Amino acid sequence: MTSDFERLTRRAAAFEAAAHHVFSSFDSSPSRVIELVEARKQLTILSLKQDDLMQEALRAIEVDLLRPAIVMAWATFMDFIEDKLASDNLVAVHSKRPAWVKHKSIDELKENVSEYRIVEVAKDVKVITKAEMKALHGLLSKRNECAHPTGYKPKLSEAVGFIAELLNRIPTIDQRSPKS
Repeated sequence: MTSDFERLTRRAAAFEAAAHHVFSSFDSSPSRVIELVEARKQLTILSLKQDDLMQEALRAIEVDLLRPAIVMAWATFMDFIEDKLASDNLVAVHSKRPAWVKHKSIDELKENVSEYRIVEVAKDVKVITKAEMKALHGLLSKRNECAHPTGYKPKLSEAVGFIAELLNRIPTIDQRSPKS
């Protein structure tokens, strides 16, 4: 038999979840962040390092640090893509970019090749599609605006949308392997 306190606690939690669901439909609502947190919890594909980076991005949004949130979310996504590219010890990458053979590890590659070009090679080795590459180049551009001194100040809805888009792409990309 459940106590009145337990019953009241369950009802309060249910009410809170329902309220966040209703308020999340409004672009400026911080409740959208709660939905992002829940979406991230459903995503078990990320490594521990990637999960920690994404947690930092979500914490940044919660305290209205939207530019850093976008930068951290992008860092998470790029780490995920780089892990995919390294999953065959860079064999597919080196077959598509012979000049990159001098980069023996993904860490060397990251230090010497721009993220823009890493996204391009991800398309060439079939980890992402051409349409995904174009979308990711656009997101990289937004990340760059946030990482460098510009007048750009994203709104909550833009930061949440940026992170949601990256989170939504991960499961699809995770199903692919690099191909020479």
